[in-house]
Amino acid sequence: MEFITKTASLIFRSGLKRMDAFAGQADAIQQDQLLSLLKQARNTEWGRKYDYKSITGYAAFRERVPLSDYEGLKPYIVRMINGERNILWPSFVRWFAKSSGTTNDKSKFLPVTPEILRRAHYQGGKDVVAAYLRQNPASRFFSGKGLILGGSHSPSPLNPYVSCGDLSAVLLQNIPSWVNLVRVPEKEIILMNEWESKIRAIVERTAGANVSNLSGVPSWMLVLVKALLQKTGRQTLTEIWPNLEVFFHGGVSFEPYRAQYRMLIPSEKMHYMETYNASEGFFAIQNELADPGMLLMLDYGIFYEFVPVSERQKEHPAVVPLEEVELGKNYAMVITTCGGLWRYQIGDTVRFTSVRPYKIVITGRTRHYINAFGEELMVDNADRAISRACVLTGAKVKEYTAAPLFLINKAKGRHQWFIEFEKEPPSLEEFAVLLDSALKELNSDYEAKRYKEISLQLPEIIPARPGVFYNWLKRKGKLGGQHKIPRLSNERTYIEELLALN
Repeated sequence: MEFITKTASLIFRSGLKRMDAFAGQADAIQQDQLLSLLKQARNTEWGRKYDYKSITGYAAFRERVPLSDYEGLKPYIVRMINGERNILWPSFVRWFAKSSGTTNDKSKFLPVTPEILRRAHYQGGKDVVAAYLRQNPASRFFSGKGLILGGSHSPSPLNPYVSCGDLSAVLLQNIPSWVNLVRVPEKEIILMNEWESKIRAIVERTAGANVSNLSGVPSWMLVLVKALLQKTGRQTLTEIWPNLEVFFHGGVSFEPYRAQYRMLIPSEKMHYMETYNASEGFFAIQNELADPGMLLMLDYGIFYEFVPVSERQKEHPAVVPLEEVELGKNYAMVITTCGGLWRYQIGDTVRFTSVRPYKIVITGRTRHYINAFGEELMVDNADRAISRACVLTGAKVKEYTAAPLFLINKAKGRHQWFIEFEKEPPSLEEFAVLLDSALKELNSDYEAKRYKEISLQLPEIIPARPGVFYNWLKRKGKLGGQHKIPRLSNERTYIEELLALN
């Protein structure tokens, strides 16, 4: 059946040619994206406000249009949900992605225009498959089915003719009909609203299917995998789906989960590819299996800018276009999109690993970090340090969060790590020492604050009872979809809520 995949792969060749051009034509492609976006939106209310008709290049755009966040755009978005047209974007918008990038009770509703669906999200799906098939020419990808684990959607309380939901649900509802021929289970099941019933239904419908590829958030896919194993009495997923060969993952770092997936899918032919597909747009693809850096997608109707992390708290931060970024620096990402977001601060931080072509790794969230003692600890540091400590101790971490703890005299403190282990290390004290050593190696600011315990003492590990993170999310009505555990926080709200459940 390998010929099916080889034949189907011909459809994706144009995507490979486009991606190959990114290395030499990045600046020109991005300028074309910006001018096209300005032209399409110049007669919108937003475009008239900033006189888009007179903007002829990036310099004028940066000078005239302010940086925005959700609160700044919210009044316009609410009007769009209420059915008004030509506000931020000329197209009528009837789908809005309910952002679940955090576990805050307050939700964001982001426009999913027909253009962002077609030019970014669906093109991104095609391009990631194209990149995978190039890397794995022996693939039998299309000989089996794909399982996309997503969320749900429902009519907006403001307008019954408009629907809101997880991005994954919006994509599945609007996906081209031919895609339904190569995926499982039925749309009615995958879009079910109640998470635990959905998992049971997916298990029933897919345990006997021929699944070759998975797509979803690693933490929630792991819940499905374990439910499948429990239902079938099998020890590994390979026994259930012997032709499984790739997991397209995103939403959270894969590092804390990598060891568990390798144990549950002990197959040399299994591959893992990261994608950066968010409610705001599709941004990057891991186009080489051996390189964790993700190729920034430049022609999806998205124009990129970047704020150095050191500038993000300033009233007027420095903002640079793609051509001015530097390797190894942390940047907060700013996007302008055909989804009607203008100079929008998405809330993610990235680091460039290559500039020809432009490749990034996600290093965290602008709100999810710890800097209580000047240590500037990012999620990327935490994920990698946890992974190293697990390798050295044989532990397996299911979920974790960390926060600072100030000691009585306020002159010093430590980080508390609340960790739910799948497999606990022989010694929590040793795990703490190894975690600390890894953090010092990965982060020079953390290392400086730990020197002779000037500001920071050794981290404290608090083991969590099984299921506490799951129960915490359940209480908040945030099971499944793209909901995530906040890994780091500069204040103690999350960790105190979790400790109260422990």
